[in-house]
Order: sequence, then structure tokens, then C-alpha cells
Amino acid sequence: MPDALRAARERDLDLVEVAPGSMPPVCRILDYGKYKYEQAKRDRASKHQHRGELREVRFKVKISDHDMGLKLRRAEKFLKEGDKVKLSVMFRGREITHPELGRVLLQRAQAHVGEIAVVEKPPTMEGRFMNMILGPSRTSRQEQKAAPPEQKAPVAAEGTSAKAKDA
Repeated sequence: MPDALRAARERDLDLVEVAPGSMPPVCRILDYGKYKYEQAKRDRASKHQHRGELREVRFKVKISDHDMGLKLRRAEKFLKEGDKVKLSVMFRGREITHPELGRVLLQRAQAHVGEIAVVEKPPTMEGRFMNMILGPSRTSRQEQKAAPPEQKAPVAAEGTSAKAKDA
């Protein structure tokens, strides 16, 4: 240990104990201030990363085509943002005796978002709900990262004609 301290002082660095529980204790010679700065930088970067949340979109068995399209557009938006989507069909009253209607509804939804989604959990009954979980496909996430952000073209102000410039 004294040899390590001497070597650290010669290099104008710090002796940091990395694994105190091991026998013998493991130490490294490094710049402790720089080490703490890089560690804080890594922590800040991990806070800003987008983790795929589980978002839910609910349907009822008797949903109209327009409402279904609206909810599927919302599911597409979630998937493009990198979130997972839980599609749920709610059965009310005697509708629960026809689970095949819910399965058909979820298959239609899967077909609609099939290009950008991957089935992570197939349709299953859980109480009064039939649930299916979709995750964003790898290709759609890669395309989203590769696509440059859209830039708006500069718009000329109205009334900037040649006469206005001369005046």
C-alpha cells in the first residue's frame, strides 16, 4: 500500500480504492476529480435517455371504424416515439361470451400497425379485458434515428414586392 501511495504522488494523481470488500483491496491510480466528473456526466446522460414506456389504448367490442382508426393513429404515434403499446378490448355485460370478437378486433389493429410494430405478447384474456402488447420494430426505430429533422423553408413576408423595396 505505501508503494502505491508513493507511485500516485509521483504521478500527481490519487489512489482510489475500487473494491474495498475484496481481499486484498483493489486500488487504482487516477485523477479522482476527473473520475467524479465523468461519472456525473454519465448519470446525467442516462437521465435524458428515452425509456420505452408501456402506453395503453383501449377499445370496446362495438367500436366504430372511425374511432378505431383514431385510436390506432394514437398507437402508431406511441410506437414511433419508441414506447410499447398495450391494446386492450373491454368486454361489457354479455359481450364477454364472445371473446372471438375481441380477438378479431386486436388482429385488425395488429394488421394496421404491422409495419412499425412487433407483437411482444399475443392476445390473452385477463378478467373483462383481452390484452395484446406491441413493441416498436427495430427497423422503424432505426429509420426514425436516421431521418434528419424536418426544416421549414423560409417564408417571404407578404407585401415585399419590388415597389415596397423602392419606397
